[in-house]
Amino acid sequence: MRILTTTTRSSLMLLTAVTSVLGRLSALTGPQRGTDDPERGDVPGWVMITLMSAVLVAALLAIAGPALEGLFNQAIDQVSP
Repeated sequence: MRILTTTTRSSLMLLTAVTSVLGRLSALTGPQRGTDDPERGDVPGWVMITLMSAVLVAALLAIAGPALEGLFNQAIDQVSP
C-alpha cells in the first residue's frame, strides 16, 4: 500500500510541475492582444463540428444502410423500362 501512495505522490508532483511549466510557457508564447485577427474564427470548434457530423453520418449509414439500399433499389426498379 505504501508503494501506491509513493507512486501517487510522485505522479501528483510531476503533474504539478508539468502544469506549472506549461502555464508559464503559454503565458510567454500566448497570442498578443490586438495583433490577432478578430475575424479568424474558432478553428478547433469547426474541426469538432466536422468530426461529429462525420461520425453521425457514419452511424446513420451503419444503422439504416440496408433499409436505404432497399429503398434505392425499389426506386431504380420502378424507373427502369
